[in-house]
Amino acid sequence: MSQSSKKMKANERREYILALLKQKGAPVTGSSLAEEMNVTRQVIVGDVSLLKAKNEPIVATSQGYMYMMDGKEELPYQRTIVCQHQGDDTEQELNILVDHGVHVQDVVVEHPIYGDLTARLRISNRRDVKKFIEKVNSTKASYLLELTDGIHTHTIAADSQEALDEAQMALEEVGILMTK
Repeated sequence: MSQSSKKMKANERREYILALLKQKGAPVTGSSLAEEMNVTRQVIVGDVSLLKAKNEPIVATSQGYMYMMDGKEELPYQRTIVCQHQGDDTEQELNILVDHGVHVQDVVVEHPIYGDLTARLRISNRRDVKKFIEKVNSTKASYLLELTDGIHTHTIAADSQEALDEAQMALEEVGILMTK
């Protein structure tokens, strides 16, 4: 249902975005929404911000916007881990985690001015890792860990405590996991 043939009114466009995100159940990029609706990506960013202000559970992930259904993506076991490494080691870190069946929910750094800065990642497999790394490289974006000498936390989740334990041990073996 391409909307590119006609301009939509702002309210219609936001309703369409909301319906599309609910229907997809997967991330949708702001660029693809903008192209489909014949508006700029910045217009989509504004539309999504207004939807969030109306308490719509939309999150921006590294793969695009997602509508968060109640508990849909919740895994039974979660924990926060502290890591330290350089940007070049990010792909290795993420691959270790997903190879152990772990989902990487977010990354958090503690900024001296702004406090905790959190980015939702929602990375659960090697394809997600590859897309994330490609997007960082193609946009020449900086990793958040560059603000904190490589120190950052991740919320990780899995179907079992064993998967979380094994992933942590693997990160420790390569010197990425910070320990006491």
